[in-house]
Order: sequence, then structure tokens, then C-alpha cells
Amino acid sequence: MYKYFKYVRMTLAGLMLLGLTALLLDCTGVLRHYVGWIPKMQLLPAVLALNVAVVVVVLLVTALIGRLYCSLVCPMGIFQDLLIWVHKIWPSRRRFRYRKPLPWLRYTVLALFVILMVAGVNSVALFLAPYSSYARMVQGFVTPGMLRVVAVGTFVLMFGFAFFGRLWCNTFCPVGTLLGLVGQYRLFGIRIDASKCVGCHQCEKGCKCGCIDIDGGCKVDDSRCVDCWNCLSKCKFDAIGIGTRNPRTNQTAPNTPINQNTPNNQKEQVDPSRRAFVATGLAVGAATALHAQEQKMDGGLAALLDKAVPKRQVPLKPFGARSLKNFETRCTACQLCVSQCPEKVLRPSTELSSFMQPYMAYDQGYCRMACTRCSEVCPAGAIQPIAKEQKTAISIGLAVTLHENCISAQGVNCGACARHCPAAAISMVSGPDGRPLPVVNESRCTGCGACEYYCPARPMTAIYVEGRLQHAEI
Repeated sequence: MYKYFKYVRMTLAGLMLLGLTALLLDCTGVLRHYVGWIPKMQLLPAVLALNVAVVVVVLLVTALIGRLYCSLVCPMGIFQDLLIWVHKIWPSRRRFRYRKPLPWLRYTVLALFVILMVAGVNSVALFLAPYSSYARMVQGFVTPGMLRVVAVGTFVLMFGFAFFGRLWCNTFCPVGTLLGLVGQYRLFGIRIDASKCVGCHQCEKGCKCGCIDIDGGCKVDDSRCVDCWNCLSKCKFDAIGIGTRNPRTNQTAPNTPINQNTPNNQKEQVDPSRRAFVATGLAVGAATALHAQEQKMDGGLAALLDKAVPKRQVPLKPFGARSLKNFETRCTACQLCVSQCPEKVLRPSTELSSFMQPYMAYDQGYCRMACTRCSEVCPAGAIQPIAKEQKTAISIGLAVTLHENCISAQGVNCGACARHCPAAAISMVSGPDGRPLPVVNESRCTGCGACEYYCPARPMTAIYVEGRLQHAEI
């Protein structure tokens, strides 16, 4: 009966991973109505969004049956399982063996992660977060630039770790370590009947977490077991199953002598070629991710200048973010809002202080008042849900004019910024020489960026939007 548990889990996990991946790649926004709940089930976004129900359910399930979350809900955990399966065709693949835990490393990484999050250095801490790392990796493969470099590096790193099973999940993942602290006291878990065990080590060879120790007394490290249930189908002697656990011996039957003819566990050695493979992959991935940008030509006769993104003193954050601090504190840099933005206004930041967290740029589009898609999909509360009517009454920035760049001041009858402003916040007023210049009514400006986008001045526009530290109501 137990062998079917594995296939049920694999099916559900596959559907979970497929749904999240499709959501991340969906630029139409249709799938958010069907699978938009998957990101909100992730533990770290739920903590940042103060989603108490999700946090309580995850911890309660972990306390009862262990780290099922890591094999059924966490996308990076499921992706690791997929890579481990791919490694079955790898010529030099070794079978898994019991590995001694590294609690000092696990808890050091967890403590560092918590300190960085509390200190507000999310851009560094979130490179360890499993949901964020997977989402950035998926988005990076379809997005050029620095995000693609990060994606390729993440993929190569995870591929290298998968040679050793769930080593990354049980060593560097802060969510895995946190759930391991709860899971080591779980009520139900993998049990090994030592009186039936013949010491064949088949369960060890199938345990990708390396947490089953047959020679050490038929013990299972509950803090590292992710409930993949591979071991249940490996035993031919009905010595392993699921049941309550003895907190002192970690097993359900007294120890009996184990068949001594079986070879003892050999200390796993690190293959230098694998390190070289990972290092080479990172270098090649970084190189191939950088593309030369083609020069745009006007009818093949003259080069057109691209619109430059202005250097804003305060970066623009989406409607619903409430403030720069709220956004940077809660944003997991998962790129979900970036993938859902129909105007391609949201971009991943390359600034060190907010690395990979989205910011707004208006060189390819502007934020339309009828679109609230990013606020609907954000799982961490960095962008609060808002209605379309609420959005028109929020100001995320103020338009700033640079009259020296305005083509109206050069004798051209333009006024594009005034015509396209959806809030009617811009008027063309005669300047000192009688030529019309744009003037902004700050009490009506929402910071949507329509003026900046439609301004024909190049390379620097004659009007741009400066962000607000605290979003205001107008």
C-alpha cells in the first residue's frame, strides 16, 4: 500500500510545479484566476504577507507528518526532485548513502538569513529563499540581461547540488532548516523495524536526503526527511513503513543485529570534476546571457536614439506598494509581477540595495489606470490588492519637467504629454518667449508615466516621473 504514496505525491507535486511555472510564463494574465493561489501557499511570502492561515497549516502539517511541504509545495524542492530523476541517466551517478548532518552550517545559514531579513537586506537574503530562487530562474530564461545571468547561475548550481540528492534543501535552504526544527518532533514518520531489517541498505540508496542510517541502528533523521517516500518502495522485507515514533530511539522496535555481510557506509568523496562542471557552467552561462543590442535604424538610413531611463532620486514602485520601505521589506523578488505586467513597465533592479526587486520604467510603456494585475498576483503583500477605482486616487510619483529638452521650446508644436495625461494634470502654458511649455499640476498627478512615455524628446525626455517615498492619496 505504501508504494502508492510516492506516486500520488509525485503527481500532485508535478501539477503544482507545472501550474506555478505556467503562471510565471503567462503574459496574458489569464492563468492567475486559476493558479494564482499557488504563490500564496509558499511559506516565506505567507510570512511577509502576514497570512497566518497558511503559516499555521504548514507548521501544523510539519508537526504531524514532517516536511511534506518540501516535496509537495516548494517549487525548488520539486525541481530538485526533477533534477535528481534526470541524473538517473548520468553515467557517473552514484547511489545515495547516509550522510552525517551538518547542523552548525544549517543553523548558521538560517540565522544569517533571519538577520539579513530583519535588517532589511532582502536583496542578499532572498538568494537563499527557495520560492524566489525558482521564480527568478524561470523568468530569467525568457528575460534578457542580468536576470538571465542569475537564472543560468541558479540552474547550474541546482544541477550540481542534485548530484548529491537534497543536499541544498537540507544544508542551505532556510525554509528547509526551519521546517526541520519542527519536523524532528513530528508525530508520524518513517519507521524501520530493526527485527525485520537484513541490512541490504536499499532504503538508504533510495533516500535522496541521506537521512536513513541502517548501520547506526536503523535510524531516520526526521529533521532532514522530506517525505518523498522513496524508501517505502525499496524495502523487499516489509521492514519500513509509516507510524508513530519513539522520541528516544527514533524507531518502533528494539535494535537487533544487522547482517554484517553488507558493506559499511563509505564516506562520500567529492568528485573534483563535478566542481569543475559547476564552475564552467556558471562562466559559460554568464557569458551567453549577455547579448549585444542591435542598433535601431530609421529606414536603414539613420540611427535612432533609444529613450534613456532617467536617474530617479526615489525609484518608482507599483500602485498598491504604499511606500518604498514597505515594498523593499516585503518583496521576495520572485518576478511574478514582472511577468504579469502587460506594458512591461516593471523590471528587475540591478542596484545592490534592491537587487532583482522590481522597479518601474516608462521607456517602453506606462502604467494604465485600468490595470491592477500586479497587485492581484503579489503573494508577499509588497503590492497590496487595489481596485481600479482606488488606483486613480493614488499618487506614486510626480512629473518633473525639463524645459531645456522640450521640443516645443525649439519651435515645434508638440504638447504630447498634455494630450496623453489620463489625469489631465499637465497644461501647455506660454513661456517667456511665447512658446508653449508643459506645466504640471502636482495635486492631480498620479505618476503613471504616460507623459514620460509619449514625450518624443531623445535621448532624455523633457518630462519624467520622480518617485515618492510614501505613496499619497489625491
